[in-house]
Amino acid sequence: MSQPADQWARTGRPEVATVARNVSTRYMSIAAEMIIGLIMLPFNLSHLGAAQYGLWVLLGSVTIHLSILELGYGGAIVKFMAQYRARRDPRALNEIASTTFFIFAGMGLLAYGVAAVLAFNLEHVFRVTPEQAEIGKWILLIIGVQVALNFPFSVYGGLCAGFQRIDINNMVAVVVAIAAAIANVAVVLAGYGLVALVAATTAVRLLGYYVYRLNALRIYPDLRIHPSLFRMDRLKEVTGFSIYASIIDWANKLNYELDEVVIGIFFGSAYVGVWAVAERIISGTQRLTNQLNGVLFPVIVDSDASDQQEKLQRILLQGTLLSLVMVVPIAVALVLLADRVVLAWVGPEMRGSVPVIRILAFAVAIRVGNATATTLLKGAGEHRMLAWTNLGTGVVNVLLSIALIKPYGLVGVAVGTLIPIACSSIFIVQPAAYRRVRLPMGAAFRQSVWPAIWPAFVVSGFLGLTRDLPSGTLLAVGLQAATAVLLYLVLVFGIAVSRKDRLYYFAKAMDLAGRRPLPTAA
Repeated sequence: MSQPADQWARTGRPEVATVARNVSTRYMSIAAEMIIGLIMLPFNLSHLGAAQYGLWVLLGSVTIHLSILELGYGGAIVKFMAQYRARRDPRALNEIASTTFFIFAGMGLLAYGVAAVLAFNLEHVFRVTPEQAEIGKWILLIIGVQVALNFPFSVYGGLCAGFQRIDINNMVAVVVAIAAAIANVAVVLAGYGLVALVAATTAVRLLGYYVYRLNALRIYPDLRIHPSLFRMDRLKEVTGFSIYASIIDWANKLNYELDEVVIGIFFGSAYVGVWAVAERIISGTQRLTNQLNGVLFPVIVDSDASDQQEKLQRILLQGTLLSLVMVVPIAVALVLLADRVVLAWVGPEMRGSVPVIRILAFAVAIRVGNATATTLLKGAGEHRMLAWTNLGTGVVNVLLSIALIKPYGLVGVAVGTLIPIACSSIFIVQPAAYRRVRLPMGAAFRQSVWPAIWPAFVVSGFLGLTRDLPSGTLLAVGLQAATAVLLYLVLVFGIAVSRKDRLYYFAKAMDLAGRRPLPTAA
């Protein structure tokens, strides 16, 4: 089997440029999804009507839960593709790809079977009319095809990610989202119904799966997926990681998706609506500030497989600092301007979400700031410890929320979320990451955490002095927050970081801009 030299190259670009390109295209994908969502929601709602649109959303949300059948193998594919690429082992790559492909094919068939059973029993599960049940049956059967094929085709996307070409996955996602929106508009304006609309948008997304396959073959031309390459020992190897990855995923659901259930059980749907306002802001903040660490995962696996200890140290230090720099100023702004944001966005009737936002802002800052340590442990052989830590954190979260909701209401639930996340992050996960790369905790804290923390106190003072300025709109609040973020960045990169780090960031910025920085004096 021939092996062209360039297919083993890291990416053909400097590593910082690779990470920057992966992160920037990820944000491009997120922005495309958000903009398209903002445009298409009112369009579909006005043309389909609330009942038809609601049926589509309901059935789509049901199929999302079938992703639980993935069982952590998605993350395992990325890990082992990056690991065996670093070792330049083509046989292992093809055996991993073939084994996971056929395992996922079986999961896809199971997922379609579940969707089909639900499709023919909709009227027994949901409160729908006979006409809606008939339409919903076809919608589920069509969407089920996409869900089923997503399992095996995710192997191709995982290979691209493992080869540190997440950028091409992101660009495919952008193009598919735009093409699906165009198909949506064309079908609706042509006067076709909901079933035809779902069929058209699903066809576009299935075509995107084929493009993922072409991209994987372009990146790794010697990729072979065949039943003869299925290996039980590879399945055992991959499962040894995926089972803990799935525990981490389930623990995250305990930490971040069961609070609404607890509130609904004890207080009812009205309080869930108040909590949802805070949750939407906090989850949006996390999504916007935590894209770097997903991109770092294959880099960490590659570095661990090739035993580059100094590189792992640099990733942990710089990743932690940059993660904190991205999230801390936003969290500070949310703490001090939460009342203004809620009043301008959803009105005074949702004022009860303000203290929840303020508490969860600390939780999201800790979680994002800790994300590089989490990613490093997951990619560098400490996934078992991380899985059990996350699971324990999730269980404590639920128990504390139940214990505190009666005496303290929604604030109690928020505190029940913050305490276990803060304790596990600060006292277990971060120290474990420092030990893994053999970094002294004190020195690492001074280099990666403190430069991001102390400027936050200055920004807090600025927002405290200016928070009473007239600001009745989201735009005014946004400008106030943006000014605080700019001040924070000036303090961090102008004063807080060391001169050595400042020169390092400047040099990398010049590299990304395509310019060579002038040599600095010794």
